[in-house]
This record gives sequence, structure tokens and C-alpha cells, in this order.
Amino acid sequence: MSSVVLIGCGFVADLYMAGLARFPGLRIVGAHDRDAARLAAFTRHWGIAAFDTLEQAFDNLPADGLVLNLTNPGSHYDINAAALSAGHHVFCEKPMALSLEQAKTLAAQAGAAGLQLASAPSSVLGEAAQMLARAVREGVAGTPRLVYAELDDGFIPQAPVQDWISESGAPWPFEDEFRTGCTLEHAGYYLSWLINMFGPVHRVIAASAELLPDKLGVTGGAPDFSVATLFFEDGPPARLTCSIAAPHDHRIRVIGDAGVLAVNEAWNNAAAVKFHRRLRLRRRLLEHPIGRRIRPTGPTHPKVKRRGAAAMNFALGPAEMCAAIAAGRPSRLAGDFALHLTEVTLAIQNAGTQGAVEIETRCDKPEPMPWAR
Repeated sequence: MSSVVLIGCGFVADLYMAGLARFPGLRIVGAHDRDAARLAAFTRHWGIAAFDTLEQAFDNLPADGLVLNLTNPGSHYDINAAALSAGHHVFCEKPMALSLEQAKTLAAQAGAAGLQLASAPSSVLGEAAQMLARAVREGVAGTPRLVYAELDDGFIPQAPVQDWISESGAPWPFEDEFRTGCTLEHAGYYLSWLINMFGPVHRVIAASAELLPDKLGVTGGAPDFSVATLFFEDGPPARLTCSIAAPHDHRIRVIGDAGVLAVNEAWNNAAAVKFHRRLRLRRRLLEHPIGRRIRPTGPTHPKVKRRGAAAMNFALGPAEMCAAIAAGRPSRLAGDFALHLTEVTLAIQNAGTQGAVEIETRCDKPEPMPWAR
């Protein structure tokens, strides 16, 4: 049985706990949060041990256990570094760090210590992402020529964000979300899918901007809009958008010679993957409006109920990482993959109007999950 300790008991921690509960082979050692009241509420709700200090949390984690870093983004680097220094493997909420130099430092630290370091999101290990990747590998839509991926969340500053409360009573951290920016928070959802399908990105042509300078009193925040064209070493160009201003749109479409593969929900592990074949109708060329669903041939992974905007098992990544550690193999989301995902996301976030960015890091395509081969 693998052991996990949680650092950070905020809004997202409840989503992880709901997913972790679906993996009986994972033992939750306990949790730590610097806010004593939040720690007490969280651990009481979930019936787990509360550790008053970071050191206590690390000391109570057995060898080859996993530190799950769910702190605010500004603390990710320090907590990751501390956990690695204490000799523990780490799975971190996105982003792994707020700068490429920090991410490189963490990757080097993990490598030198023989430890694994990975970061969210986990949805690339989910049913929808894996079925889409399998359809691409099998050439269902013919040769892929172009990808459109959208992560637009609606006009979030006008949403009732102060009323968004987690299961154990934590408020949605809209100040941190706005200061971190929707690109660092969300681009990884589809960027990880794209790297999984087409390998590493070698060039990004992007632009980003802050469209809404005052978001519920939060000023001087990060870009709340970005658009990027991504060039891969083994695949077609992809356009990826992120915003908290444009109407909600979470589609990804892989356009091929024979038609279009489409998923309409990025945040639903069980979202339908459909192939819309291209056809001619009299003088018109169009894609079939219904689409043929691409289904798995057997059981995939534990699902969770929809909570708010998401029907994602946030624990897919930590569970896969624990399995990898136990088997003595690299995790699909750790090492070069995590560093590359971080670099490309930061390149989009920080693009401004500078245009093209050459990407330094590289990674291999992750192996498909066993049930998706």
C-alpha cells in the first residue's frame, strides 16, 4: 500500500480527497496547512491526521511515500524543494513553479536525489484523453493536419465566485487564481493531451494580455487571455486559447484528412470522443453532425461525481505515480514531461506581444495507459 501526505488543505484538496478515496491501495497519512483553522476543518471532515508543522508531515511519511503539494502557486517551489530535501517524491498542483529557472532547479534536485517530481493536471491519464490519443494513433480521422483547443471559461469576474465553497468549507481562492492567471492554471489541461499525442513542442508563437484589469478588486494580475500556436516535433500545429472573458468553450478538435475527432468537455474524464466523418452533400462539404463515438473496450479508471464545473478524478496522477514508484519505473507525468509542460505553459503565459519562443526542453511521449493500448 502506498502512503500519501497532503500539504495544503484549500479548495482543491477536497477534490483530490474525493478522487483518492476511489483508490483503496492509497493510504492517506494526514495533512498539513499553515492555517490552523483550515487544517482542523479539513482533517475533521475527512477523518485524517493533522500535522501542525511541515516537518511533522514529512517525518510521518514512510519511505517511497508521496508528498501531494496542494498549496497556493506562490508556495509551490518552496514546498517542492523542501519535500525533495526531506527525501520524498512529489506530485504538485499546477504549476510546478512560477519560473523556468525554478522548475529546472527542482528537476535537477529531484534527479540528483533519485526522486520523482510530477505536476498536475492528471486529466491526460483519463478516459477521454486516452481514447482521443488512441484514435489519433489508429488514424481514425486520417493524418492529423490541425488542432483547435479551447479553454475559455466565461466572464468569470461576473460569476458568483465568493459563493464557491468546497466540501470541507474552503472558499475558491479567486485572488490567487486571478494573480496566477488562467494560462498557468488551465493551459496544462489540453497542453498535456497534445504533448501526449504529438510529442514535445519545439516552438510557440503566442500572445497574452490582461483584458480585465480590475477583477473583484484584484489588480495588477496576470494575463487573463492567451492564444498560442504550438509546433510539435511529431504532429500538426495546434492553436490553444485560454481566457476568463470569452464564453465558455472547452472543445478540442483534431482535424484530419477523413474528418474531425472532437471532445467537448476538457474537465470530464468520461466525455465522449467522437469522430465526425467528412462528406459531400450536393455542392456542400461538411462534417457529419452526429459523430461516431470512440469507446474503450473495457474498464478504464475510477470515476468521480461531478463537482461544480468538473467531473475529473484529480487523483489519477498521484495514483499512477504511486504505482510507478512501487514498480520502480518513471511516472508518466514526472521528470522531463513535467519540466517540458511547465516550460511551454510559461512561454504562453509570458508571451505578451513578443511572438515566437523556441522551447529548450524535450520529453518522450508518455506510454498509453494499459487499458488504452
